[in-house]
Amino acid sequence: MSTYFISDLHLLESRPQATQAFTDFLNRIRDHAEALYILGDLFEVWVGDDDDAPFASSIRERLLQQSQSHPVAFLRGNRDFLIGERFSAETGVRVLDDETVIDLHGERTLLLHGDTLCTDDVGYQAFRRTCRNPAWQHQLLAQPLAARRAFAAQVRAASADAMSGKSEAIMDANLDAVREVMARHACTRLIHGHTHRPAVHEAQRAQVGGLRIVLGDWYEQGSVLVVDHNGADLQALRFTVSTSDSGSAG
Repeated sequence: MSTYFISDLHLLESRPQATQAFTDFLNRIRDHAEALYILGDLFEVWVGDDDDAPFASSIRERLLQQSQSHPVAFLRGNRDFLIGERFSAETGVRVLDDETVIDLHGERTLLLHGDTLCTDDVGYQAFRRTCRNPAWQHQLLAQPLAARRAFAAQVRAASADAMSGKSEAIMDANLDAVREVMARHACTRLIHGHTHRPAVHEAQRAQVGGLRIVLGDWYEQGSVLVVDHNGADLQALRFTVSTSDSGSAG
């Protein structure tokens, strides 16, 4: 059986092609997956586990169906860091720590969303420290849903403006940060998303101390890593999108 890894789907009601591709993917692996890991940014935005929007409810229901067939685990991203215990209880999805180590077919493997590796993006790292602060989150979640949705829209717009002025290099993983986190966890393989730059970095093994695999986003096509006893295969899932569905890293 295979273990599957995905990230950066950025599901949003206005992007039905991505949602349909996700549903089709879940149906395809449902009866023969050993486990599914979602490494952050499943949603374009998550305003809290009490979100009563029909779209959020439909995804929760679909995940609950999936988790009854095989284990599903989720690691928070920079867009859905407010996912919490209620989401886990309602979906059967296990929420992981930001840095999680698993034994993947005999190899010690580190799972991250990937945003913590982008250490050259000083502005983003400062924002991340703020929004991951429990007191800040508690204050935000105390606001009405309408206020949180308005705040999320403002943050998305500000993020898009900020990214337009940053170089590609700043928004990519810093290899010193990659080497440090792999050494700290004594891992020989790292799987992450966030940068939207899918690749199996064989050439970096000596530099970072192991194999780094980067998952792609689900804007123009799906991206899935399939791992079994025969190795790892990073696959693209084709699906049709409209021009309004395109997006960038973040």
